[in-house]
Amino acid sequence: MRARGLRVCLDARIPDGTHGGVQQVILGIANGLAALPPGPEEYLFLVEPGQWEWLRPHLGGPCRPLEAGARAGSTWSQAVGALHPGRMGRLAARALRRDRSPGAPDSDGTVERAGVDVVHLTLQTGFRTRLPTLYQPHDLQHVHLPELFPEEELAAREAVYPDLCRRAACVVAGTHWGREDLIRSYGLSPSRVRTVYLAPAIDAYPPLAPSEVLEARRRLSLPDAFALFPAQTWPHKNHRTLLEALALLRREGGPVVPLVLTGREGRSFPEVRARIAELGLAGQVTSLGFLPEPDVRAVYASARLLVYPSLFEGFGMPILEAMRLGVPVAASRATSLPEVAGDAARLFDPTDARDLAAAIRDLWDDPARRDALAARGRTHAARFTWRKTATTFRALYRMVGGRELDASDREALADTGPDPASPC
Repeated sequence: MRARGLRVCLDARIPDGTHGGVQQVILGIANGLAALPPGPEEYLFLVEPGQWEWLRPHLGGPCRPLEAGARAGSTWSQAVGALHPGRMGRLAARALRRDRSPGAPDSDGTVERAGVDVVHLTLQTGFRTRLPTLYQPHDLQHVHLPELFPEEELAAREAVYPDLCRRAACVVAGTHWGREDLIRSYGLSPSRVRTVYLAPAIDAYPPLAPSEVLEARRRLSLPDAFALFPAQTWPHKNHRTLLEALALLRREGGPVVPLVLTGREGRSFPEVRARIAELGLAGQVTSLGFLPEPDVRAVYASARLLVYPSLFEGFGMPILEAMRLGVPVAASRATSLPEVAGDAARLFDPTDARDLAAAIRDLWDDPARRDALAARGRTHAARFTWRKTATTFRALYRMVGGRELDASDREALADTGPDPASPC
C-alpha cells in the first residue's frame, strides 16, 4: 500500500439546472468532502469552462475546479447529451452506432495531465481512462422501463452504462436495492459494487429565516396549504397517476388538495399540462418550474405534505429533504423508495390512483398523523449526512487508489456490501 497523498477527480461537467438530482448529489459530495478533517487527499471537480458557477460556492478546503480541455468539452458534452433528449442526444447516439467499440468516449488527457490517481464518474455518462475509476450510474431505469425512452437515448444508455461498469474498479449504488439491481442486470461481481447512501441536498445550503420563507410564499403565490411534488417531468416521475388521484378525490367528495409542482418542465410537460386541463385541475395545480435553491427550501417548508409517486428511483432524495424539514411524506413503494423512506412515510402503489388518493387523504385530513409521521421523518433523516457520505467515498477512493485504510475507513465501508473487507 502506498502512503503518499491521493488526488481524486470527480466529474461535474453539467450545466446548471439540467440534471436534477444528479447535480444535487455532486453539490452534496463537494460539501461533505470540504468539511472533512484535512488529510492527504485533494479533490478536483472536472467542469466545463464557463458552466460551473453553480458549483463554485460549494468548493472549499481540499476541493477545487479542473476545467476540461476544449476537445473534451465537445466530445464529453455529446456523451452527456446522449443520455438526454434533443438534438445533442441524437448526434451522440449516431456517433455511438458508428463507433466500432460503442460506449463512453476516451479521455482527452485532462485528468491524466493533472496527475489524478482516481476518477469518480458521478454522472450516468463518463469517459474511458486507464486510471482506476468509481462509476456511479444512479439507476438502471432504462433496463426496466425501456418504453419510457426515445430510441436514441435508450441506445446511448445501453452502450455507455455496461461499458463504464466493466471498466470501473468500483461501481457505486445509492441503496442496497440499487446495488442488487446492478449485480443482477449486468452480471457484476458483488465485491465490485458498493452501496453509498446519500443525504438531503438542502443540507448543502444555508437555512432560511422565517421572514425569508414568508417572502418566498408571497412572491411565488403559494396556496395556504398544499401537497408538494418536486420532480422534473420525466415520464417515470408519474405525474399522470398523481393527477388522476387528485381528480378522484374531488370526484368522490374528498378534499380538494392544491398541488404544487417544482422542477424543470421537461419533455413530458406538455402531456402533463394537457392532462391537468382534461381533468379540470387547472385551478388546483400550480407548476413553478425550476427554482433556485432558496425558493426550493421555502416551498418545502410551506408544504402540508410531500407526495412522491415515482415509478423508479435509485435513491429518491426529495423524500429525505422533506423529512429533514419536518414535512410528512407519502411515497411510492417502487424500487428503492421503501429502503430510503424506512418506517417514516405512508407508502402506496404508484400504479393505483385509488391507493395514491387514499394516501394523500390520510395525511391531508389527519393533523395528528401528520405530526407523528413528521417526527419519525426527522429522526429517520438524521441518519443521512453528507459528512457520512463523503467519509465513505474517501474510504473507497483510498481503497481503489491502493492506499492504506485506517480504522475510520474500515468502519465507513462496513455497510457498503456483504464483504466490506474485500477490495473492489
